[in-house]
Amino acid sequence: MAFSAMQRFIQTEVAGGVIVMLAALLAVIVENSPLHTLYHDFLHLQIGIGVGSFAMMKPMHLWINDGLMSIFFLLVGLEIKREMYAGELACIQQCLLPVIGAVGGMLMPALIYFVITVPDFAAMKGWAVPTATDIAFALSILALLGSRVPKSLKMFVTALAIFDDIGAIVIIAVFYASDISMPALGSAGICMLIMFGLNLLNVTRLAPYFILGGLLWFFVLNSGVHATLAGVVLASAIPMLNGKNKSHSPLRQLEKDIHPYVAFGIMPLFAFANAGVSLHDFSMDAIAHPITMGIIAGLFIGKPLGIFGATALSIKMGLGAMPKGCKMSDLFGGAILCGVGFTMSLLIGMLAFDTQHPEFSYLVRYGVILGSLASGIVGYTFLSHQSRSRCSH
Repeated sequence: MAFSAMQRFIQTEVAGGVIVMLAALLAVIVENSPLHTLYHDFLHLQIGIGVGSFAMMKPMHLWINDGLMSIFFLLVGLEIKREMYAGELACIQQCLLPVIGAVGGMLMPALIYFVITVPDFAAMKGWAVPTATDIAFALSILALLGSRVPKSLKMFVTALAIFDDIGAIVIIAVFYASDISMPALGSAGICMLIMFGLNLLNVTRLAPYFILGGLLWFFVLNSGVHATLAGVVLASAIPMLNGKNKSHSPLRQLEKDIHPYVAFGIMPLFAFANAGVSLHDFSMDAIAHPITMGIIAGLFIGKPLGIFGATALSIKMGLGAMPKGCKMSDLFGGAILCGVGFTMSLLIGMLAFDTQHPEFSYLVRYGVILGSLASGIVGYTFLSHQSRSRCSH
């Protein structure tokens, strides 16, 4: 049951990843065409919701990054809770290796970025940009290899990316909050308590959770903490089991219902809204800038070194078990693919620079796109070579 759930998840992520790639490519094409004015008008289109004095007017770009991405984080939270409750991550032995790999894969890129950007304190604020893995892109590239790579490697990369998402959530909450509003944060806390109270009372209807989740999102948005974290909190409150109907899981049902909308709607829209980079500013000076180089080196060098180094050491020390049917070289190839950061890296880059240093946004896009491309191409080539070597033996 757990294995089939993970398989369905991978299949949806793979298909969604292809759509996200096309959306990102479309954004670059539009940004560098006569349609670029319409593109920016779309992103700055003011949209309001509410009634009377409670109306909230925000640009389209914010509704996508702070609103729709909250649904993405809701899905991430549901996936994490499901896998840790009754999935591939339910056993400590199964989840320890990807946990260790995820930690190594976040520390090393951050260290490399820090070394490259020091002592520019403004640039150093983006240290977390190369720490993220884009699960959809990584699995899409693995899918191109089909049965030539072990299924256990796909499971390992998926689990590692899930823990990577947990790390990204913690980073956003701790390091990218600004001007904390205690009244708004307190109101968000009350919503949280009520939601968890409903869970303890075995309330399995989802409508009350959605209403409280909407209020939670509003309060978190106005608290100084990034609004997408409301999605994770809501996910943690959704009941896994239905006491009256053992065969029905509210959490699994919600995950199944929203997954296609996230994979084929929200993520491509986010990519389209954030990947549009002007090639008119493309130059060797832009590539050589510490921010760009820090992100490229963090993703392409730091990610594989951190992940592979941490997992290889843990296997030798007996802290984790080698995935069935995999070799060390397979783990290294998977670690290279985890350098594909894209959507999560773009989101963290926006949080790091858009408020105080918006002039750095194009450098973040260059770094994320080039670093992710290099990781994807080299990772695919390496694993493809490994599969040929496996077949020849």
